[in-house]
Amino acid sequence: MIAHPIGCNTTSPRISLPKFRSKLGLQSSRRATTTMSAQIIDGKATAATIRQELKVEVDGLKAKYDRAPGLAVVLVGERKDSQTYVRNKKKACEEVGIVSYGTDLPETATQEEVLKVVADYNADPNVHGILVQLPLPGHIDEQAILDAISIEKDVDGFHPLNIGCLAMRGREPTFVPCTPKGCIELLKRSGVQMSGKKAAVVGRSNIVGMPAALLLQREDATVTIIHSRTPNGAEICREADIVIAACGRAEMVDGSWIKEGAAVIDVGINAVDDPSAKRGYRLVGDVNFEQASGKASYITPVPGGVGPMTIAMLLRNTVDGAAKAFQG
Repeated sequence: MIAHPIGCNTTSPRISLPKFRSKLGLQSSRRATTTMSAQIIDGKATAATIRQELKVEVDGLKAKYDRAPGLAVVLVGERKDSQTYVRNKKKACEEVGIVSYGTDLPETATQEEVLKVVADYNADPNVHGILVQLPLPGHIDEQAILDAISIEKDVDGFHPLNIGCLAMRGREPTFVPCTPKGCIELLKRSGVQMSGKKAAVVGRSNIVGMPAALLLQREDATVTIIHSRTPNGAEICREADIVIAACGRAEMVDGSWIKEGAAVIDVGINAVDDPSAKRGYRLVGDVNFEQASGKASYITPVPGGVGPMTIAMLLRNTVDGAAKAFQG
C-alpha cells in the first residue's frame, strides 16, 4: 500500500483567519482581524489520501482473491440529508473499488421488513459491511435493528460486543465507530502525541463521545468526559492537551475552554442563521473556531475537518472486514 507515515505533519501552514475561511467558503466575521496561531488539520485532504491508500489495498485484494469488498446501505424513508449521505458513501465506494449494495425502503416500512433486509445482507457472502442509515422512522426500534447486524459486518462499530471489546484492556473490537476513529487518525497523522497527555471529550454520546474517550485511553491519554451535568466543564477542559468536542451545541466550546497549545478536534456540525449567507445559514462546529484557533496548536475546521474522515473510516472498516473474510 502507499504508506502515509503516522506522525507525518499533514496540516496546513499558519495563515490568516479571514483568508482560510474564504478558502473553505465560510462566512467571514467582523471579529476575524487577527492572525490565527493554530495549524489547520485538513480532514478533506487526509480523507482523500486514505481513499488513495484504500484503492491500492482493494486492487491488491482483487488481484489475489478475484473478489471485491462489498458494502450494503439500508435507507428507510426519504429524508433529504440521509439520501445525500448515502449518495456520498456510494460515490466514495466507487472511488476505491468497493461494490455498493443498497436497499431503499419507504417511510412506512415495518420493523420486520427492515430486519429481513438486514438478515439477507448478513447471509450474503459478497457483503462485508452493513450500514443502516440513521435516524430511522419513529415506529422502528433503532437498537433492535443495529443489534441484528452481524458483528462481522458491523462496519459502523455500534454493536454492543464491539463497544464492549473497545472498553476492555486486552480485547480488540472487530470494528471501531467511524467518527471517533477518524478523530484519532487525524491526531496521529498530524503528529499529535497522545500518550501521557491530558484529554477532554466534550459530550458522552454512544456514537462519538464515549468511544472517542475509550480510543484516547487506548492511546495512553488521561481522559476526562465533560457532559451536561459537569459543573465546571470549562475549567476542566482548560487543563487538556487534547480536546474532542462532540456535544451538539453550536460554538459552545469557546476560547476560554482551550489551553494554550492544545490540539482541538471539532466533531460538531450545526446550522446557524446568517442572513448574509446565500442559503440564509452557515455551518459551525461545537467549537468557536475563531476564538479557539488563537490559542490551539492544531484545530479542525467545520466543514472540512472530521466529516470527510467519517466516510473514509467507513471504507477502511469495510476493506478490513473483506480482507478477514477472504483470508477465511
